[in-house]
Amino acid sequence: MLYAILAYHVEDVITSMSDQEDRALMEDLHEVHGRLTREGRLGPAARLGATTSACTLRGPGDGVVLDGPFAETKEQLLGLYVLDCEAREDAIAAARDLRSANPSAVYEIRPIQLYLPGVPFPVTETSPA
Repeated sequence: MLYAILAYHVEDVITSMSDQEDRALMEDLHEVHGRLTREGRLGPAARLGATTSACTLRGPGDGVVLDGPFAETKEQLLGLYVLDCEAREDAIAAARDLRSANPSAVYEIRPIQLYLPGVPFPVTETSPA
């Protein structure tokens, strides 16, 4: 079964990291990513852009586009992973591994009911090499 692991964090904490701190965090996370990839369980993963550049579409009909996300929490959704796991416990174990690399993050684990794989796309210029 596929699971989404949604990564939440206080955005100001992440954006205030120095380049060196951010690289160190990403190196720790890439160790977990590498293992999950070698196991054939890691699907798409993304580090989302700043919430200040986000917008939300809500309302009936064509809806209204509003600036930003409107979560009533201190944490914002900053990234996501798609994992193929045999059971919920396996997805929880993977989230624990991610959290061991980024202990101040919060990870939500949610089964995916529908997955439509898309065409592969190039790595963006903001992605780690």
